[in-house]
Amino acid sequence: MTMPTSAWSAPASATSAPLPPWAGFVLSVIALFQRIPDSLIAFIGRFSIAAVFWKSGQTKIEGLAIDFIDGTFTLGLPRLSESAVALFRDEYRLPLIPPELAAPLAAFAEHLFPILILLGLATRFSALALLVMTLVIQIFVYPDAYPTHGVWAAVLLYLVAKGPGVISLDYWIARRHGVRDR
Repeated sequence: MTMPTSAWSAPASATSAPLPPWAGFVLSVIALFQRIPDSLIAFIGRFSIAAVFWKSGQTKIEGLAIDFIDGTFTLGLPRLSESAVALFRDEYRLPLIPPELAAPLAAFAEHLFPILILLGLATRFSALALLVMTLVIQIFVYPDAYPTHGVWAAVLLYLVAKGPGVISLDYWIARRHGVRDR
C-alpha cells in the first residue's frame, strides 16, 4: 500500500517549522519508492508464493519432479507418495478430514493453484484457495509458524486484493473483453 503523497508533502502553512535539511532527500526517496509498479510487486509475489506451495506439493508426489531453479526435471505420471498419507495421519492430523482424502487434495491443490498463480490465471481465486490452506496449516498443523505463515498470508492477500498485475493472463483476458480493473 502506498502512502498518499499529501501525507509526505511539505507543510502547507507558512507558520509551520521549516523542514530539516535531510527532509528533501527523504521525500525524494519516498517519491521514488511510490513509483515501483504494482505489477512488479505482484509478479515477484506470484513467483515466490507459487514456488513455496509447488515445492511443498512436490514432496507429496512421485513420478513428476519439476524445479526450474535446481534443474530437476522428471516427467512422468504423478502419483501420491507413500509417505504423504502417513504425513497427514501422523504429523498433520487435520480434524474432520481423513488423511486418505487430505493428502491427495493437498498435493493436487499445491500443484494446481501455484501454476494458475504463476500464469496469472484465476489469480484472485487461486490466491484465496492458498490463503485458506495457509490458515488451516497455521491453525491446525503448525501454530508456532505464524511468522512464516504471516508472510504467505500477506502475499496472498495482496494478490486477492490487487490482482496479478499486467504481466498475467487475467490482465490479457480482461483487456480482450473490455473489463477494467479498479
